[in-house]
Amino acid sequence: MTASVSQSIGADATIGILGGGQLGRMLAMAAARLGFKCHVLCPEPASPAFEVVRRVTEADYSDKAALDRFADDVDVITYEFENVPAETAAFLAARKPVLPDPRVLAVTQDRLAEKEFVVSLGIATAPYAAAKSESELIQALSSIGHPVVLKTRRFGYDGKGQATLRSGDDVGAAWAAIGGQPSIVEAYVPFEREISMVAARGSDGKIECFDVAENEHSRHILKASRVPAAVTPAVAEEARRIAGKIAESFGYVGVLAVEMFVVADGTGYSVMVNEVAPRVHNSGHWTLDGCSVSQFEQHIRAVAGWPLAVPLRYGRAEMVNFIGDEVADYRRWLDVPGACVHLYGKQAVRAGRKMGHVTRIFP
Repeated sequence: MTASVSQSIGADATIGILGGGQLGRMLAMAAARLGFKCHVLCPEPASPAFEVVRRVTEADYSDKAALDRFADDVDVITYEFENVPAETAAFLAARKPVLPDPRVLAVTQDRLAEKEFVVSLGIATAPYAAAKSESELIQALSSIGHPVVLKTRRFGYDGKGQATLRSGDDVGAAWAAIGGQPSIVEAYVPFEREISMVAARGSDGKIECFDVAENEHSRHILKASRVPAAVTPAVAEEARRIAGKIAESFGYVGVLAVEMFVVADGTGYSVMVNEVAPRVHNSGHWTLDGCSVSQFEQHIRAVAGWPLAVPLRYGRAEMVNFIGDEVADYRRWLDVPGACVHLYGKQAVRAGRKMGHVTRIFP
């Protein structure tokens, strides 16, 4: 059985964070604001979160001795990304509360399992099929048609492990491009816009949602998020309902994000779920500067067993990512009215790597 928080922890407690990237960094900074100490476990040296926490364990996620020491030093454990090995989460959950529940990882780490879970709740997604071989991919194409998006079932993000197949494209080349791994074949959705709902669920079952964000991607990487999204009140309410239903069905504690497509259906608009992220999310970064509570503080409140805050947006907000060498241009934002610059402290600049972001708040 997975351990759980039976009561709230005090502000002098230590929160363990699995993963040392920018999300872990911002979680730790939010925790420090509330008086908590943080201990990060991450295998990558010089990770961004290392600079802002009380203690660091630089060790592999399979190092049980290191995991034991880590668990002994913390009061509750959370994670900054969904690719933490399920075995690691289960090992730690036998020692200290791990939130969100590790069983959520088993679902969200596998795109096929995630789709099946969402559909089981009566929530719409793009038509899809599984493919474990090139021949199964061909069979899926015959039933779904073209175009499709081919995605590896595991370890894909920011466009990694994906390929688009249109009529006449080389199926073998697409299968090779994703490494011939077990995959999911999704029908291309002719969406009008992409949105996301960042929601939090507390240990008491209370759910609070941030305003729905409208997202713009560049080369499969989130480039910008704008709030409020240009959607109807009915679409915004449906996005809240979907995120709430997923969080409730998981018995979730913490912040999650649900990425969705808005599709014109002739009489109005419908919403389809694209992906679920069991963590704080890039499209919620605007909350750091544009809201009375950030997604990071809300997550810390939830895993600590504290009451969730009611989010109040200050104004119209736009968050733009610095991707790769775009970060070199950060200085031009420093004297722009309403602009807030966030740099992640990453040592190496690489193409496609998120190096920071800027949020602009418009009254």
